[in-house]
Amino acid sequence: MFNLARSTQNSAVKPMMAAALIKNAVKANNLMTKSRCISSVVPSTNLKDFQTANEPVYEYKKGSPERKALEEALKRTAAKCEEVPIVIGGKEIRTDQVVHQVMPHNHQHKLAKFYYADSKTIKSAIKTAVETQPKWDRVPLSERLKIWDKAADLMAGKYRQDLNAATMLGQAKTIIQAEIDSAAELIDFIRLNAFFLKECAKYQPISENMKVTKNSMRYRGIDGFIAAVSPFNFTAIGGNLAYTPALMGNAVLWKPSDTAVLSNWRIFNIMREAGVPDGVVNFVPADGPVFGDTITASPHLAGINFTGSVPTFNRLWKQVGNNIDNYINFPRLIGECGGKNYHFIHPTADVQSVVTGTIRSAFEFCGQKCSACSRMYVPESLWPKIKDGLVAEATKLKIDDVQNFSAFTSAVIDDKAFKRITSYIEHAKKSKNLTILAGGTYSDAKGYFINPTIVQTTDPKDKIMTEEIFGPVLTIYVYKDADLQKTMDLVHTTTQFALTGAVFAQDE
Repeated sequence: MFNLARSTQNSAVKPMMAAALIKNAVKANNLMTKSRCISSVVPSTNLKDFQTANEPVYEYKKGSPERKALEEALKRTAAKCEEVPIVIGGKEIRTDQVVHQVMPHNHQHKLAKFYYADSKTIKSAIKTAVETQPKWDRVPLSERLKIWDKAADLMAGKYRQDLNAATMLGQAKTIIQAEIDSAAELIDFIRLNAFFLKECAKYQPISENMKVTKNSMRYRGIDGFIAAVSPFNFTAIGGNLAYTPALMGNAVLWKPSDTAVLSNWRIFNIMREAGVPDGVVNFVPADGPVFGDTITASPHLAGINFTGSVPTFNRLWKQVGNNIDNYINFPRLIGECGGKNYHFIHPTADVQSVVTGTIRSAFEFCGQKCSACSRMYVPESLWPKIKDGLVAEATKLKIDDVQNFSAFTSAVIDDKAFKRITSYIEHAKKSKNLTILAGGTYSDAKGYFINPTIVQTTDPKDKIMTEEIFGPVLTIYVYKDADLQKTMDLVHTTTQFALTGAVFAQDE
């Protein structure tokens, strides 16, 4: 989220303008938090070039240094209920609305104690962000890139296992799911976004004769504030939604998910340690509707960076539309939501690839990914082999506490998710059109555990095939090979939304 500021200036006035810019930039820098003072000059595109690469994923083999470090971090994290305050402009705030984050796989174990910001507190955060934004925007790109580079190093080294442990215990991610999310992907977001900004800043408009006219362009933040609303299922997305706008010169209100507060709190503190000044990103846990109502009512709303459910994003979009005459800027809305994602199996597909790919897509992290497969279309000719393969693999999956490193997956995120997902399983048990082939059992006695469930339907338009479940439930419709085209049409006509899909075939 950024603006492009382009200017065409006569060379005769450049020295005067440059002097004024330098004066304003230095003044802006002096207003930044003294504890994190950053030298500021005119924002420059003369950046030092650098390359980057994806962060390696650790294997965590028995006896490895990373495994020992993670085991220690898990013990430390589980040993206490960590207090997480609201942070606005560097000041810690606590309200009367106390909330706890629990372990999904052991819901009696409180992992973090945090506080909901009320409307007044959220307005205070907005004021702080709006005041901070123009000062932060004058910090040169080169200085911001140094901060992001240091943050990535801290995430990759010193705090890697603290991030993994908070994600594993707080969001019930297995060791490998946490590593690829809260470590590797988060580090990639920080490093690659910095790299892309550096690449963008290389390019300037053509100036045919710079003695007469100089054309220049720079990236600047948007006046006002960005609201980052992040989900529970990917720690990395929280860091990306909040800190990518910040990298581009914006000030941010970050509303973390209630069920990912601890891991997001880790990110917030790492970025502060790396040098992000107070007030640039404000950590504001809050009740969803209260946060949404308050930010959309502010005339200073400049954008919403969102990942979550379709109903929530629809609500925010409607509120922005209703208030459109009140805003100083046109708010940018960026939203990624889930979908009723599909696997479509062609009669030429390789059966083993179908089975392996579908089991992983549908049941890793209990199907709680925006890209998870939840509906599948299989030709009659391949169904017997695919059915046997899916059922056999599903029954092998180990569902347990994430601290058991041999577990394939663990519990779903909370009681609301548990009730929603199991309602579809009960629907399958009662419907004449649905047959449960594997799973169908669940218990919330200790954790919110639902066994991976495979359902076959004779009705491709049953609600279990059209409504987003966001859990470990896969429903399959078997079609006649001769009805290939007719069945393909079902993919995009039976649901209003989808995010991902896969076609399995050997015939291009």
